[in-house]
Amino acid sequence: MSMPEIIRTPAEMVNLTGGSFVPTMGALHEGHLSLIRQAVGLGGPVVTSIFVNPTQFAPGEDFDAYPRGLERDVELAGEAGCDIVYAPAASTMYPEGPEAAVAAAAAMPLPPVATEPGLEDADRPLFFRGVCLVVSRLFEQVRPARAIFGEKDWQQLQVVSAMTAADPTLRSIEIVPGRIVRDPDGLAMSSRNIRIPPEHRDRALGIPRSLQIAHAAQHPRTAEQMMIETLEAHDLEVGYAVVREPAGLTGVDDFTRPARGLVAATLRWDGGEVRLIDNRAMTIWS
Repeated sequence: MSMPEIIRTPAEMVNLTGGSFVPTMGALHEGHLSLIRQAVGLGGPVVTSIFVNPTQFAPGEDFDAYPRGLERDVELAGEAGCDIVYAPAASTMYPEGPEAAVAAAAAMPLPPVATEPGLEDADRPLFFRGVCLVVSRLFEQVRPARAIFGEKDWQQLQVVSAMTAADPTLRSIEIVPGRIVRDPDGLAMSSRNIRIPPEHRDRALGIPRSLQIAHAAQHPRTAEQMMIETLEAHDLEVGYAVVREPAGLTGVDDFTRPARGLVAATLRWDGGEVRLIDNRAMTIWS
């Protein structure tokens, strides 16, 4: 295994365009590594970015607590087949300074799927403006042929797809979905999972269990009620538990066409909390 080259400025990327790109905030786990391995199969060079983006965190969210460890991330990325780790400084991504960067994020035009579904956009109102700003700048700097985004962040995947398609300077970039990777007990892998105390792990499993139980429902409203009841039975604070059309995340009235169950819930314990999300395709009933 050869270690990836670490690049920190756009100028160093000039001769490395046209490959496969996996943007991350680091704290790599098997979910990220599966995206990198997927990228290897799509054509290189394979570039993985590691940048904890401040503009997508609202005051009081877990920016400072977000796990960081570049050396370990570079090692894991290399084992998965990554050629280049792009690890820019905040001053490289936001040369205008932090306050101006927040203002630039606030001014970002957003597609309807980033503002209308009432999911992540409602729970984290600054989130998609920061995501769209940083992703657009990363795309401009890395200039890939394709970028791979995990399906666990389902709304984010739809937002990035819509943003890219609407921007003439970015629409040549193919947005490729990567499947959700789960721990053996069913919890969707997330960098935040390491913060879950072992004694509260079973409570967190209420999230995938809610989706699994709802999968048997024959009507969207029944599925939503089943998800809510399961989350509450695991002592989780429900952010949302809904069934939506997969691309635009608008409401659905039946299961005769593809639909997606989406859940967000907060696990709280004495001395801490963590917010987790998950989703899965629902059964089509003909």
